[in-house]
Parts: sequence; structure tokens; C-alpha cells
Amino acid sequence: MTDGRVVDDDRAVVVSARVAARRLDVSITAPSGSVLALLGPNGAGKSTVLAVVAGLVRPDDGTVRVGSRTLTDTGARVHVPPHRRGVAVLAQDPLLFPHLTVRENVAFAPRVRHDRRRARDIADDWLDRVDARDLAGRLPRHLSGGQAQRVALARALAADPDVLLLDEPFAAMDADATPTLRRVLREVLRASRCTTLMVTHDRVDALSLADDVVVLGDGRVVEDGPAASVLATPRSPFAAALAGTTLIHGVFGDGDHLVTDDGGEVHGVAVDHPGAGRPGLASIAPATVAVFAVRPVGSPRNVIAARIDHVDAAGSGVRVTARTPLGALAADITSAAATDLDLRPGTEVFLAVKATEVRLYPARR
Repeated sequence: MTDGRVVDDDRAVVVSARVAARRLDVSITAPSGSVLALLGPNGAGKSTVLAVVAGLVRPDDGTVRVGSRTLTDTGARVHVPPHRRGVAVLAQDPLLFPHLTVRENVAFAPRVRHDRRRARDIADDWLDRVDARDLAGRLPRHLSGGQAQRVALARALAADPDVLLLDEPFAAMDADATPTLRRVLREVLRASRCTTLMVTHDRVDALSLADDVVVLGDGRVVEDGPAASVLATPRSPFAAALAGTTLIHGVFGDGDHLVTDDGGEVHGVAVDHPGAGRPGLASIAPATVAVFAVRPVGSPRNVIAARIDHVDAAGSGVRVTARTPLGALAADITSAAATDLDLRPGTEVFLAVKATEVRLYPARR
């Protein structure tokens, strides 16, 4: 067991698949008992990966293995049907059987392997784990969206799958119900033996649920690694947007700075300095960017002339997006500051960022 998670060497998921019609060509590995988040823009291939693992899409070339079991091997003409794969799917729609009670829904899969009493006990155990035991006698039409998703999660895991596939399970839920289900899901997955692949567009999901993330773009893996690491030092535009940071490309100078394409410099703290002349990225969080009507004097190492493109509400404040010689930069400021500066599209300003607030690291090779 690692960090409270049961590790079973026979449940690692290894996928290598090419689906020409969907422009997918990936190789992905999820260690046994882990949670792997698949991130990327719409159309990047995330749901196709889940469909290949579930056996709903046959790749043109490739393999799917779970531990020592081969589920798909195009070269050997192996394709295990979906119902024999040991793979459970939880999507946005819970898809509960409408004519069965909650307990009967959860007991449905265990009834295949056990007698009625044992299946009922298994169902009640999983309903306890997802905090839904009091719903056991209800029909699905009497459940809220959050309750139905908890029951669907219990039903999926009561089948004792080797692999659980989550396709944006919170997308159709009320915002108030999401934190509770996320907590329940985190606790249940940590105690489960299954390996989980999860499609999400939510940074909180990735950080709170996933051990590792894979970022897809145009059907290819563009970035992967531990969730916290990828979102702390993003190397793809999507991961940067998810992390809420702006990426600036350049090459490393001799010190802690990048030289940009236009000859400008971005000063920061090098997370890993690969040597002068090597490609690098600067990551700047909008909350660290200050906006001035005139060029500031004093401590900021990075002062950049800019022209405002957009001024939008963001939480209790304002997000300003500006065009600079380095590319687009965002700044989060208070509504009062935006009013005092009279910010509007076309306004010329100066953006300032302290070097200590900028992360510098190598670009993906």
C-alpha cells in the first residue's frame, strides 16, 4: 500500500493505440492502483482513449493490456468484448436502471457471481462507502443529480473492476454538489484496488484526485507527469491555461533569465537551468502581475509595455488581458484598481512582475 492506496501489480493499464479516423496515436501507462487524469482541449482524443480501453472502439493498430491480461492486440487479432474486460465506466449521465431500487442497481453486478444475500451485503457496503445507504430503497427518479452519481459510483465499483473509467463525472452536476462528490470519490478511490483513468477539464479534479496526468493535443501526448508537477510547471498551452498561468517561450541566458524572440528578457527563478542557449519557458501567474498607467520605478525586474485587449470580471475582481512584445499576458487586479486606472480595450499600460514570482524551466524536448 502506498499513501493509503492498495497497489496490485496485476492492474496496471498500458495503452498503445492508433485510430486514424479520430487522428489518435498515443502510448499511455497508468500504474496499478493509480488515478491518471487525461487532460486536453475538446477533440484532443481523451474520450477516444477511454473508448479504446473499454473495448467500444477498436484501434487500427495497437494493444491494450491490464496487468498480464491482453484486452486488445490488433496484430494477434485479440479483442475481448466490453463485458468481459473488467472495466467499469462512469460518465456524466449515471444511467441507473429506472425500474430497480438503489440497492438493486448496486447489487446488479455482484448477483452474477454471488447469491442474493451476498450481493445485497456487497451493495450495502458500497452504499456505505459513498454515503448513500439511506437511499437504498429509493428508485432513481427520486434521487438528486449528486445522489444518482454517488449510486452510479457504488454500482461501478461493486462489480470489482480492474479499471474504472471516469468521463467528466461532475460535468452535469450542480456546483454545490460537486465538492461533496469529489471528496467521496477521492476517499473511495484511495481505498479501491482498481486503476482509474479520468477525463476532466477541471484543475481541482486533477490536483485532488489524480496521481499523474497526461495532456493530449490533436490526438498526441504533448505533456505528462505527476499532476502537481505538470500544473506547477506547464509546458503546453492547455496545461498552462488549466493551471491559470501564462507561458512565455525563449532561450536561457547565462543567468536566471530567458531571452525572447524579440530580444527582450524575462527574469525569474530557474527551477532547472539547462544551460545558456537552451529552449526554456517562463510561467507567470496573473495574480503576480501588477498594472501601472506609467512606467514604475523600484524593485520589479520585469516591466513590460502593453496594450489592453480585454477587461473581464473574474471572481470578486477583474482580469486584464494585454498584448505585449512577449505575447498575451493576464493580470488579476481589484475592481477599484481597474476603475482608478480607467482600463478599457486599447489603453496603454505597463505590466510589472517581480522576478521572484516568475518560474523558469526547460521547454519540452
